[in-house]
Formats: sequence, C-alpha cells, structure tokens
Amino acid sequence: MSYELDQFSDPTPHQSGGALLCDVFGSEPATVGSAYVHVPFCFHKCHYCDFYSIVDSSDRQEVFVQRMDEELQLVSERITGSLSTVFIGGGTPTLLRPPLLARLLDSIATHLPLADGCEWSVEANPETVTPQIADTLVSGGVTRASIGCQSFTPHLLSALERHHDPKNVARSIERFRSAGLEQFSLDLIMGVPGSSFEDWVHDLEQAVALNPGHLSCYGLQYEANTPLGARFHRGLVEGVDEELEARMYEYTCTTLAAGGWQQYEISNWAKPNAACRHNLIYWRGGNWLAFGPSASGHLDGTRWRNVPRLASWLEQGPWTPIEDLERLDPSTRRGERLMLELRLNAGIPIERLESWLALEPTLDRRRAIERGHEQGLLERHEGSVRLTDRGRLLADSLLCQLV
Repeated sequence: MSYELDQFSDPTPHQSGGALLCDVFGSEPATVGSAYVHVPFCFHKCHYCDFYSIVDSSDRQEVFVQRMDEELQLVSERITGSLSTVFIGGGTPTLLRPPLLARLLDSIATHLPLADGCEWSVEANPETVTPQIADTLVSGGVTRASIGCQSFTPHLLSALERHHDPKNVARSIERFRSAGLEQFSLDLIMGVPGSSFEDWVHDLEQAVALNPGHLSCYGLQYEANTPLGARFHRGLVEGVDEELEARMYEYTCTTLAAGGWQQYEISNWAKPNAACRHNLIYWRGGNWLAFGPSASGHLDGTRWRNVPRLASWLEQGPWTPIEDLERLDPSTRRGERLMLELRLNAGIPIERLESWLALEPTLDRRRAIERGHEQGLLERHEGSVRLTDRGRLLADSLLCQLV
C-alpha cells in the first residue's frame, strides 16, 4: 500500500556547517506566499510522530515566544509581497498558555505582510482546546483549526500512544464554533496496528458526522526515528495487511465522493472551496518561510531546515542556524515538481509537462511517464496528466522514479 509519500530521496548534496538563515536570501527582497511557524511543545510524545517536539518540563514557553518575535521581525525585513497562508504547527501550538499564544499571534500579524483573506491555520490537540484558547485564536486572526483526532477508537489511540479522549474532538469543535471559527480540518490515520475494516468505517463515520470542511486520511508511516517505527522494524509490531489498507482507502474514496466531498490530493478531501491552501503551496512548488526550531522552508529552489534543537535555536542568533541547506539544480527541481504536483487530483497540464520533459538531459522521466500510462497508473483528463484511481494506490512506485 503506497498512497502516502512523506519522504523522498534527493541526489542534491546537503550543505551545512555554520549556515545561517540569512544565507538563503539574496541581495534583493524575496517574494514569498506563505509561512510555517513551528511550536515544539507537547505534553506527550506520540509514538508514531517524527516531527520535532519536546515534553518541556523547564517551561521555556515565554522565552520561545520572545525569540520567535525577534526571528519574525528580522526575516520580515528581507521579504516582499503578501502572504496568502500561514500555518502554525508542532508539537502542540494550543499547549501555549493563552497570553503567550496571543503574543505569538500578535507577532505574526505585526511582522508578516498578511494578505486580505489570508488562510491562517493552527494545529490543535483536542485535550488543549479550552474556551479561552478558542477565543484567543479567533481574536488573534486565525481562520482555520486543524484538529488531530487520528482515531475515535480507544484501542487504536492506545496503539499510537495518542493521549486524548475521542469525545473531546466534538467538544473542541463546539468551543471553536462558539468562538466564531467555522473552518476545520480533521486528521485520521488508517492502517493502525490491530485495526479492522470495521474500525476504519467507524472512524470515518465519526469524523464525517462532525461536519468539518476538510478531512486528511493518511496511511500510517513507520518512521525509523520513532518508538513505533523502531518496534515495527524489530518485528515487535505487526502492520495492517496491505490489501486491507487498500480496501480502507478505496472505501474512503467511494464514501466521501458519495457524500459530496472532493478529493483534491492523494490523502486529502474537502467540501467546496475548503481545500487547504497552505498545503497547495507545498505541492505546487511555491515559496514559504520557516520559523522556529526544525521548521523547513523553500525559496526559488533553495530548501533549508532550521536547527532541530530548541536550546540551540534559543541561544544562537540573531539569525537562526540552519542544519540543512540545499540548492536544487533545475533538473532536480523539475523532478520534485513532477512528484509533488502529480499527487494532486488535477494533475499537471500536458503543455507544461511536455515543456519540462523537453528540458531533461535523458529520457528517464519521459519513459517513467509512458510506463505509468501503460500500467494504468496515469491518464489524460481535461488537458492534464493525472493519477488514476489505481495510480493513487500505487503512487510511490511511480513518483519515486520522477524525483
């Protein structure tokens, strides 16, 4: 089962060793469309999660918010244009104490050039959404909450070491709505060890019943640097059978389509006009800024990752140290765009695809596209090339050939 591709190899060498965030900018102000802000604090580290987060017992929230304000101000002086999306992720942003969360939101609104109608999203853990947190987000300008429910089935949450009461997902949405927020996204994970087809049907039904505007349904990834991944690779955890997971995915596609949901990416569905504009920036190869420890950004073919250690990020400055700095050559960048944009149901316009392939020094990518058509993984549709239903199930096998 391979409809989710979170990681991919890149032949471009990584540069590090003393690089700073200022090194990604040229002599002229950079044009960007989005920003990602990473809040690393969690009250518990879930065993499947490979995002940088810490259970912080030393209470560094206040100094974190102050340092973030400095970073936002410094970077804002090197950019131009208006930001159409902002995404605050983690970690658990809603774990910040309300006054500090309000300060963080104010810093973003003060320093970043937010466009009118900016989509401003914040990740939320159901256990942390109090009425005060909900009011703080809405009054601070947030327009969308992304709620990590993962499952509504207690024994599956236990398998993930995910600590929240399923009932609190509905309570969180009620509190957000009472505060005036109407845009929500719910995250679900399919293929959790020990799950049955009936478990997945139940989880999907529960999520749909809450009437969110957006659903993300991901297949579980066993990342090597996580406790769950380590146990899986040692044979201590048995994954869900690939045929069962494929059945779960196909059921998801069929059921949501019948309910009026639009699948716009391999793992994402939305009601009309409710697709996540921030993630579309990623998939379409746009530019976005990265703030906070471990946050990754992209600017005209240059990718970077901020130092993934809170202590280093807090102590070093004024410019943030960078762990990885990659400057992609044109061919590598085209391959990455092919891989990412083919994840979208809209696919890639044929004219643009042909223009990219014509620039390739070899025929490898063209042949991979041709094989995709021959194997029924790709199709032409309304002037574009896109994945078929079968292609979404087997996406990795094709997309990895295009990188």
